[in-house]
Amino acid sequence: MTEVVERNPVRPAAVAILTGGGDRPYAYGLATALMSKGAELDLIANDELDCPEFHGKAGVRFLNLRGEQSPDASLSRKMWRVLVYYARLIRYAAGARPRIFHILWNNKFQWLDRTLLMVYYRLLGKKIVLTAHNVNAATRDGNDTFWNRLTLRTQYRLADHVFAHTEKMKRELTGAQAVPADRITVIPFGINNSVPNTSLTPGAARRRLGIGDGEKTILFFGNIAPYKGVEYLVEAFRQVSARSDDYRLIIAGRPKGPEQYWKGILEETREFVHSGRILLRSDYVPDGETEVYFKAADVFALPYRHIYQSGVLFLGHAFGLPALAADVGPLRDEIVEGRTGFVFRPEDPADLARTIERYFASELYANLDSRRHEIRDHANETHSWDTVAAITMNVYRDLLRPGSGQAAREQDGSYSPKAPF
Repeated sequence: MTEVVERNPVRPAAVAILTGGGDRPYAYGLATALMSKGAELDLIANDELDCPEFHGKAGVRFLNLRGEQSPDASLSRKMWRVLVYYARLIRYAAGARPRIFHILWNNKFQWLDRTLLMVYYRLLGKKIVLTAHNVNAATRDGNDTFWNRLTLRTQYRLADHVFAHTEKMKRELTGAQAVPADRITVIPFGINNSVPNTSLTPGAARRRLGIGDGEKTILFFGNIAPYKGVEYLVEAFRQVSARSDDYRLIIAGRPKGPEQYWKGILEETREFVHSGRILLRSDYVPDGETEVYFKAADVFALPYRHIYQSGVLFLGHAFGLPALAADVGPLRDEIVEGRTGFVFRPEDPADLARTIERYFASELYANLDSRRHEIRDHANETHSWDTVAAITMNVYRDLLRPGSGQAAREQDGSYSPKAPF
């Protein structure tokens, strides 16, 4: 992997990291990595991100402007806390010392963040950096509209610099979103380092979930939404189970999207849940319980129909678990066939079923205990937060250097996350 060298002639002013209150793993990983580089941070966050690492540290202010974000609150309570947050954010920005505002995620009212807030930040003289985790999530979710495209393009136009996680995302940004190429930097998606990884053994994890030692266990983890393709995994599981009775499937995650879609998943899994062949946990899995699922499984599946980048992939690899991934988005490029997992055709349950059987007949599965550390090492090398922080700091410095609009990249103009296994 090409080393990213930090440039030090200009020390960046303080930076405000606007988390939007979502995706704790990315916000935690980026913030702690920037802190290790000596960055001065205002971290705009909520209760979920509040942890000891962000308190009592020189040059770091943790500003809990959002507070608690319980999804079980009443509608009136949700509306009130959103309005209070926007009021606090507007007041903070008016007097904020940081010259750079780095937006990781937007807030509740996307149109407001993409337009009026962006104009407000620009009027305050801020340099705006935007991390595009999804170039256009509405396209992925099948609910795109003219208004969504208009406000999204407005935000990209108003940003001084945009981070994307893959070259494919960069091409979409320069194409559909008309973002100039010299305002985009391809940056790796950092490996998940926010979820506890204790001394719990795979055997103990399996016993905790009631899974036998000889059962071939597949995991689906994360939000259950139409673009995730859970129905293809369930059908593939049905096919392999018809040929062998030693398979188990774990589905752990919160249902998202249309209620009818979730009802369909419940109907498709009913007989397997009743017989105990599928373990279904249909709610949010706290960080403290996440390792149980990844350590109890033999492999995890990403049967996605559409994806820009998958945090679950890097979460699984952080636990040294191989992946079975649909050939969508960047997933093929992230998998080293036979070493960190296998790839299958998207929306094709028969091919997924064959890939499941191929995996459990492979040397990767047979030697899984010894291969786990290789998968972890590979993920840490190709998706290091140290690399993410170095690239990010260079972009900050360039934005503050008079007359410089070029971001820090490798000589070919982007960062390549692939490295020899």
